[in-house]
Amino acid sequence: MPGETKGLKLLVRALSSRNFRLFFFGQAVSLIGTWMQLIAMRWLVYRLTKSELMLGVVGFISDIPLFFLVPFAGVLADRLKRHRIMVVTQALSALQAAILAVLVLTDLVAVWHVLVLSGLLGIISAFDITARQAFIVDMIEDRKDLPNAIALNSFIFNGALLIGPAIAGVLIALVGEGPCFALNSLSYLAVLGALFLMKVPQKTFSSSPLDLKAALTEGAVYTLASVPIRSVLTLVASVSLVAASYTLLMPVFAEDILHGGPRVYGYLMSATGVGALVGAIFLASRRRLKGLAEMIVIAGVLYGASFFALSFSNLLWIAWIIALVLGLSLMMQMASSNTIVQSLVDDQKRGRVLSLFVMARRGVESLGSLVFGAVASWVGTPGALMIGGAVCLLAVAAFATKLPLIRQASRSFDEESSRLRATRE
Repeated sequence: MPGETKGLKLLVRALSSRNFRLFFFGQAVSLIGTWMQLIAMRWLVYRLTKSELMLGVVGFISDIPLFFLVPFAGVLADRLKRHRIMVVTQALSALQAAILAVLVLTDLVAVWHVLVLSGLLGIISAFDITARQAFIVDMIEDRKDLPNAIALNSFIFNGALLIGPAIAGVLIALVGEGPCFALNSLSYLAVLGALFLMKVPQKTFSSSPLDLKAALTEGAVYTLASVPIRSVLTLVASVSLVAASYTLLMPVFAEDILHGGPRVYGYLMSATGVGALVGAIFLASRRRLKGLAEMIVIAGVLYGASFFALSFSNLLWIAWIIALVLGLSLMMQMASSNTIVQSLVDDQKRGRVLSLFVMARRGVESLGSLVFGAVASWVGTPGALMIGGAVCLLAVAAFATKLPLIRQASRSFDEESSRLRATRE
């Protein structure tokens, strides 16, 4: 029993920080609603249009604002209070979901409504995601708990992926998409409550006039000069381009290949959540950066190979297993990449560098939505998945050539963390 208790404390050690604990439980509720809305929105678009290309267009419009706005969001995250930015963005996200719910429940919704509201949410998300990523380090009381906090953040994100799509699939089949949007709007109250209950330490921000061009240039130069950070972001961008094809084409795969409906779609997305949850638990148990770069390579190979396997699958139970592996491998790649970047970045440039991470992750995914929507309409869903797998494997091979430099940087961080820990003790 003592050993089990110690192991559990190791897995959730970042929760000893009060602010992060509030954030963890508030986000746990809110993210379930977020996944419900995402599933309902994709199903709604496919129901209204029966078009893979239109799915790609909606995905593109949802995420393309991140590609253009996150660099500016990163500058603001380094200059303004991240806590206040999040309060505003979370409230606006709740309003967007409420408007969408009203349109669907009153049967007034049209595709152009979805396009406009998706674009607005993309603009809000550009500032929300960047501030949230940078805010993690502000919520923890001990810097050595940062990797664990990132892993736990991934845990709740993917735990919600396990629950949200399954609930959405059942609700869509029984009563339609509207209640999913309404419940998502209400779920934001949990995270807003957590933010208002936090006691955020005062931080000194620069009082000099804001030179946006100089701030953006400084962040970009710093990122490009760091081979480990640059290599990680390049891989994240390549994999995100591919990842768009999986999430985008699942409604088509569920209906046309597996001959199922919204429940089958929900099951597949929930399987992705199961795999990602397993990966998050494993990463939460780790204390050091050592080995994370190699883990990214292994997970990348597994992710690319799974795309090929999924393209040949026409049985639900096989597709479910492959979806589980896809969730596990993608989560391991992205959380490990986030951990390496957050651990190596200079704190004064954290917002700007993480804005580039968000651009590589979500912004590039918006381009992938458009590209793979068009590719799928041309070569079919299985063919698009095979192309995605090939792109992923080539990107991982290129990243593997930079492993020695990433290992060296990770070793330096681990040694510095050990020295700080010994000093405190």
